[in-house]
Parts: sequence; C-alpha cells; structure tokens
Amino acid sequence: MIKMLGKVDKRVIIALSGGVDSMFALDFLRRGGRSVLALYFDHGTYHGSDARKFVSSFCKSNNIPLVIGSLSKEMPSGMSKEAFWREERYQFFDNWNSTDYETIVDFDKSLFFNSKIITCHHLDDVVETWIFSALNGNPNLIPYKRGNFIRPFLLTSKEQILNYANLGNTGLLWLDDPSNNDTSYRRNFIRHILVPSALEVNPGLRKVIKKKVVREYDKVLTAV
Repeated sequence: MIKMLGKVDKRVIIALSGGVDSMFALDFLRRGGRSVLALYFDHGTYHGSDARKFVSSFCKSNNIPLVIGSLSKEMPSGMSKEAFWREERYQFFDNWNSTDYETIVDFDKSLFFNSKIITCHHLDDVVETWIFSALNGNPNLIPYKRGNFIRPFLLTSKEQILNYANLGNTGLLWLDDPSNNDTSYRRNFIRHILVPSALEVNPGLRKVIKKKVVREYDKVLTAV
C-alpha cells in the first residue's frame, strides 16, 4: 500500500525524469484526482535526449502539461557533474514559468504559480543519503520539505514502487537510465555496493530510517 507523507494539494507540479520513480508518482497522483504539471530537465546526456522524447510523447498523448529545461552554461572546472547538474536542475525548477523554456501541451501557467513541486525521492533514497552523509561524519536525512519542494513518497520503498509499476492494470511506462548502474558515480556506488552490505549487517535498516523520517516530519509539523 502506498502511503504519502503529509498533505498533497489537488494541483501540484512534479519533477519528471521518465524513470520508474517519477512515472509512478505521476500516475499515482493523477489517479488520486490531482491536476499535475510536469517539469523535465535535460542534462545533455545521450539518455537525456531519449528521456526528453519519451516524456514529451507521453505527456502529449495523455494531455499532461510539460515544461522542459536544459543546461544553460558550461560546467565550471573543479565541480562534479552531479553537483553541477543538481544546481542547474533546481535553477530550472525555481524558474519553470520563464518563457525561455519549451512547453508541451498548452496550459494556464497562473494555475500553478503557487503550487508545490514534488520530487520523487523514496525511502531507499533516504537510506542512501543517510549512509553517504554518515561516512562524511554528519548523518542526514532527505528532508520532507525544502522551500517550495515537498517529498511525499519518503516512506515508500523502491520495492513498493516497482510492485505498483508492474501491476497489470496501471499500464505504467518508463525509461531506464543505463548510467544508474555506473558505480563511478558516488550515489550509484552507495546504492549498488554499500547499501546491500549495510542491509546484511542490519536487515531492518529501512525500518530504522523510516522511523527517523516520521520523527523529522513530526518536528516540521510542530514548528508550523
């Protein structure tokens, strides 16, 4: 059973990559009766071009408004690709209503001006982040909320997402990014090498992290 963390409005914006996580979230939100604007950021990779075509075709076929952004400058020397892409991606997310970006399916932008942006981070992403940050001396969780961004699927495991995606009645389509298997990227190394070993040491690690996520979310509610 998919359980969202926090309240999700009837009109939302979703960061769409074309991968199974974000395509699951898009499908789940729309089936829940929500109006969704999708944002796609093209990182300039070979896969990015394929994913751009895929999400464009999908959104056009399903009458889902989509705004597409891409890299606006060269990567500074000494900066990692991951950090550069993240910086450029969030700049696009913060300025999606600019006329500089391509739009698929016409829509009234004003309807989404104050809408929250959903990123599709899930429980396994939180586990990876906690391990990575712990190795650097400061274990952290992916926060539920950052500015105008919310992450309602932090309690949902990757296994639950895949189970939903593979249900026959959803007809869910997605595009796998082959670079996700490249362990030269730190995130992939943690995902494919460190996490399986950590789960051997503590098979209940996801439950431990899930409790931490709930506690942190309760703090957010208390602070409001």
